[in-house]
Formats: sequence, C-alpha cells, structure tokens
Amino acid sequence: MQESTANQVAANTTSSFTEHLQRERPDLLPFHQFAAAAPNTAAAPLQAPHGTTIVAMGYAGGVLMAGDRRATMGNVIASRHIEKVFPADQYSVLGIAGTAGIALDITRLFQVELEHYEKIEGTLLSLDGKANRLGAMIRGNLPMAMQGLAVIPLFAGFDRPAGVGRLFSFDVTGGRYEEQEHHAVGSGSMFARGALKKLWRPNLTEQQAVAVAVEALYDAADDDSATGGPDPIRQLWPVVYIVNRAGAFRVPERDLAAVAGAVIESRAAAQREA
Repeated sequence: MQESTANQVAANTTSSFTEHLQRERPDLLPFHQFAAAAPNTAAAPLQAPHGTTIVAMGYAGGVLMAGDRRATMGNVIASRHIEKVFPADQYSVLGIAGTAGIALDITRLFQVELEHYEKIEGTLLSLDGKANRLGAMIRGNLPMAMQGLAVIPLFAGFDRPAGVGRLFSFDVTGGRYEEQEHHAVGSGSMFARGALKKLWRPNLTEQQAVAVAVEALYDAADDDSATGGPDPIRQLWPVVYIVNRAGAFRVPERDLAAVAGAVIESRAAAQREA
C-alpha cells in the first residue's frame, strides 16, 4: 500500500509548476482567470492598462534590460510608476509589454516555475529551457491575445556554460527568437530600435550600455505618448537590470538619475546650439 502511494506521488510530481496547475487547479492560471472574467470583446472592447517600452542589449560582460515606467489606458496615463522588468531567477531577467495585469501574473508564474524546477531537479534550468517554458506560457494566453489582451515579453540571461549573455524575443503565439546585439518591444519600440542602431556597438562597457538604454528610452518617449521618459520632477527613472557572470542585479536609481541628467543636458545643449 505504501509503495503504491509512493509510486502515485512520483507519477504526479513534475518539474513544471505550470503543468501542475493545469492538472490540479487550471482556474489559478492567469489566462484562465482573465478568460473567465473578460466580457464579449467583440461587442465591447475591454479597456485595460498597457505597459511599454522594453529595450535589451548585449554588452561586453553580459546583457542589460530596461523599461520605462508608464502604463496607459487608451489616451489616459494609468500609472507613472509601473515596473516592467523583473528578475526571473538568479541569472535571468524578464521584461513584458502589453496588458499589464496579465503580464504581471505571467511574470509571477514564470518566477515560481523556475524556482519550482530548481527545487525538484536540484539544479537551474538551462537558459534555452527557460525561454521555451516562457514561450509555452505566452502561447497559453493566445485566446486572450485574440481579444486584444496580448502580452509580449523580452527575456535575457547569462548562459553560464557558454559564458555569454543571450537575448530572446517572442510573438503572441509563443514563438521564440534569439536576438543578436539588441532588441525592443512595445509601442515605442520602433523609435527605441532606431536609437539602438545608432548608439549600440560591440563590447560596450556596463556603464556605456546603461547610457545607451536610457537614451533609447528617451528617444522612444520623445515620439511615443505611451512611453514615459525620465522625470526629474517626480524623480522617476527607468528600471534597468544587468545580468552577468555574478548574477542579475538592478542598477541603483542614483546612477540612473546621473545618466538621465547627462542625456537631458546633452539634448538641451544641442538645442541651444541649433
């Protein structure tokens, strides 16, 4: 009897927390909750806060990801303080643009997914494995994306076996694409990518990469009303994470204030000379 119970427990054990929820409590999955609560969007489109813009790039020691602080709902600023970039685990970060509520729930689920895998398997999931599992979560949200509640992530981490930082983008179907050099998502991504193309170069130092990210977000905010730029009055700066061989850590706000101040001053100086 005890052996039968042990076998049953082993059979029910999975290294994927998402699979466990799908089997035991599918109602707790983010996209299931929103699907149950969402109205008939064909008749009445649902207004929900959306977050943009996220930029990411490689640099000499790893990868960097940054996001602005604004969320919009239609033509209204829903929040000036939202955070859109988070540590996924010790060696990876996640940034999500799109429907804010679903994005935040998927972020929390992904963090638990990676923690659960580590506890069950006794080791960290590979960077490719993390990207694949995130893609599966985004694919699970496809019915909501078809109703206008899409979530578009960027994922970056340090590949310890290879000794390099890597960057992944996704589409609404969960398709995974490894990006080279840099990438951006969100409503301001077109303007941010233009800045990245001009400013990014191979083997940037960590400090240079932070400056490039802040300037790319500044350019995005200059042309996209849904993207919030640095706000010295409110002391609001982008959220910036660095991931390298030592792990993932957030760039202090005092450092970002100095970088943003330098960008603003350089733009003001250019205007005075014009």
